[in-house]
Amino acid sequence: MTPFGVKLRQLRAERGIRLKDMADSLGVSGAYLSALEHGRRGRPTHAMVVAICAQLGIIWDDADELMRLARISHPRITVDTAGLSAEATELANLLAERIRKLPPDRVARLLDLLKTAPPGPPTRRRRTVNAL
Repeated sequence: MTPFGVKLRQLRAERGIRLKDMADSLGVSGAYLSALEHGRRGRPTHAMVVAICAQLGIIWDDADELMRLARISHPRITVDTAGLSAEATELANLLAERIRKLPPDRVARLLDLLKTAPPGPPTRRRRTVNAL
């Protein structure tokens, strides 16, 4: 699952919209929308998120939040540690290697720790098929 997929599924359920009906109105297949909700597809395009917001009647802050969730919801990422410390490279590699086996409470603690850390300079994300 991705943060975007979880939120999309929740919003759709709250409005009583069937997956097939929403997919039809967006001009995509039900399989694609289901895969998007379950994190088996890459993050949606900006245009798709705009169409989803329109379909669900989401505006302003709620639309911005859905856009933010889409940006952080790519299920396969690459972390570039070039120029960082050996510890940072080790952290990235251990996370990639062990994230599937971490219990939910540890994932939540790590996520909380990272969310409360001061942000660094913006980085360029590269997509790859074989990451994480």
